[in-house]
Amino acid sequence: MRIAAVLFLALGLLAGCSTTGTLNTVQTPQQNLSPKHAAIVVDGSTGKVLYEQNSEAARYPASLTKMMTLYMLFEALESGKLSKSSQIPVSAFAASRPPSKIGLKPGQSIDVESAISALCTKSANDVAVAVAEALGGTEERFASMMTAKARQLGMRGTFFNNASGLPDEAQRSTARDMALLGIALRKRFPQHYGYFSATSFAFNGKTIRGHNDLLGRVSGVDGIKTGYIRASGFNIVTSVNSGGRKLVVVVMGGDTARSRNAEVEQLIDRYLPQASLGVATQ
Repeated sequence: MRIAAVLFLALGLLAGCSTTGTLNTVQTPQQNLSPKHAAIVVDGSTGKVLYEQNSEAARYPASLTKMMTLYMLFEALESGKLSKSSQIPVSAFAASRPPSKIGLKPGQSIDVESAISALCTKSANDVAVAVAEALGGTEERFASMMTAKARQLGMRGTFFNNASGLPDEAQRSTARDMALLGIALRKRFPQHYGYFSATSFAFNGKTIRGHNDLLGRVSGVDGIKTGYIRASGFNIVTSVNSGGRKLVVVVMGGDTARSRNAEVEQLIDRYLPQASLGVATQ
């Protein structure tokens, strides 16, 4: 695919890169030495890597997985397979998934637009499985489709075994791959990217609030996704768009959500001035 080639080249043909290669490896003032930790900062306009630490080490993506679930759902919208008003049925298996969830019941359905909001904002596991079954027939088959799409996008260190990011020893990714996916989502689906900026959404007469505390608090942050399971620690992919400069910042393996967010803020402060200056966009 053309977009895969463009994105792969934009990220500087990272194959074989290490701290002794061409990457900028100046360390942040508070280097995280946790064995779960990984981080990368990428110029969102050029794909240039501005900073990395363990960026190609295997990590559990947790709910960052749903970024790919959403990529596949956006593709289904673009192809006409689904519309935003299409109803996605909810199986007993989907409804049985543990939290985070919105509490769907077997036999219910959810419209695609609400499903997008539930995945972006609430990180709903029941919705992720319902989407997987709607698009792939089974979650297992959909996970194979997700992995194939990851390869098309140049995500060579990623393997999906479910659509939600719930604990699975086989499900792995890297900070580099998550940055690549974050860039791909904005470039491929700018018309849908605003969903990642929402801090809440309305569903069945209730206001459901999200998990990303950086939204609305840190200037320029406009998405994308948080994630946590015990095996992964606290993960986040963050998009920044400020004054014509764009960053994608990935931090994985934080000890707490607060420490993870503090690291992201530190990385933004340090590297946003180094990002290429273009035309400010929404």
